[in-house]
Amino acid sequence: MDKFWVIASDVYKKNVKSVSFFIMLLVPFIIGGLAYAGGHFASRASHVDKIGLISEQAGFAELVAQAENEDYQFVVLDSKEAAEKQMREEKIDAFLVLQVTEETVKGELFSESSLGQATELTLQQILSSIQGSSRAEKLGLTPEQVVSLSQPAEFTKQKVNFDDNGNMVIGEDNSVVQYIISFGGTILLFVFIMTYAGIIAQEIASEKGTRIMEVILSSTRAQTHFYGKLFGILLVALTQMVVYAIAFAISYNWVKEMEVVQSFLANISLQAILGNFLVFTLIFVLLGIFIYAVLAALCGSLVNKAEDTSKVILPVTYLSLGGYMLGIMLGAMDPNNIVIRITSYIPFLSSYIMPIRLANETVGVGGALISVAILLVTTIALTVGCAKMYKSNVLVYNDNGIFATLKQSFRLMKSQN
Repeated sequence: MDKFWVIASDVYKKNVKSVSFFIMLLVPFIIGGLAYAGGHFASRASHVDKIGLISEQAGFAELVAQAENEDYQFVVLDSKEAAEKQMREEKIDAFLVLQVTEETVKGELFSESSLGQATELTLQQILSSIQGSSRAEKLGLTPEQVVSLSQPAEFTKQKVNFDDNGNMVIGEDNSVVQYIISFGGTILLFVFIMTYAGIIAQEIASEKGTRIMEVILSSTRAQTHFYGKLFGILLVALTQMVVYAIAFAISYNWVKEMEVVQSFLANISLQAILGNFLVFTLIFVLLGIFIYAVLAALCGSLVNKAEDTSKVILPVTYLSLGGYMLGIMLGAMDPNNIVIRITSYIPFLSSYIMPIRLANETVGVGGALISVAILLVTTIALTVGCAKMYKSNVLVYNDNGIFATLKQSFRLMKSQN
């Protein structure tokens, strides 16, 4: 056990003290700070687009100009040539040529660069509104009738459950917040897997590539070395997560005073969110990191030199990417899809998909427990199996590829037994 802690401590200290770890640790804070600063300065120095309006119909351009807002400003011009001159001299950012017929209103926007989808969509809505009002007037409809026709249907969503007597009870709907948490957990899981799968594979491959593995295994058991390496890397990952948790706890006292956050928290139940859903999400994230780390360690023990590490962990990368894409895309669009329902119980994929199913409430606690049990048993079995194969893996040097190395490793393992 002493050798286990020596190995784990050495791996932990070496990685925590590295420059790459500090950079990796600071990247989210730097990105968050830049995003906050960008939004702050953008709100203080926002640019208002000036859009020229040209129309052959008298008074129509003035009618459209009445719909300007704080994001853009209309300037009525006499001709297209005048608009081109002002845009060339950078007095306006774009110009809109308007054409009105008995049935339609057309607008053609000219600009050197995009005004943004929001502004362009608003311009289209203004023209559509004017066209609708014109057609309604010809049909003899009053403005009140036009407003009545364009009023959208009311649609609300209620979360319900049934009490012990079978009566339906309306409860709180926290699915949006739960989905945000599961979405963030999915991204976090993918980033951690990609980062630490490379680190654990590189740790093992570098020692095997320098041919000092034989010396190491002469003084300690192969399983002890494997578990020590794995545990040390997992401690590094846990350290990073703890730092982020502490940073969130400290910043929360400041963030919660923001008006946007207060209005957001007023509409949700923190007790419901911090219950089973968050617990299961954390369990799936931690088990997901662990099982992928074990698989990456197995891949790292099969290479001949450290330079081949990026190639050998491609199965880990593709498997993780598959789960990530399934969860983010198909899981969000159709959480009841048969593919999502099946893969939420398959190890390696369930860590990505089951939290999203829980967020969409398409599975209950029982289903989540079954998925956790399958993932946990698989993780334990894979860890024990990889530990048994580790000694033969790191002593085999084969230039014919990973499968040839694995086959030779199996033969060596059988002969040792």
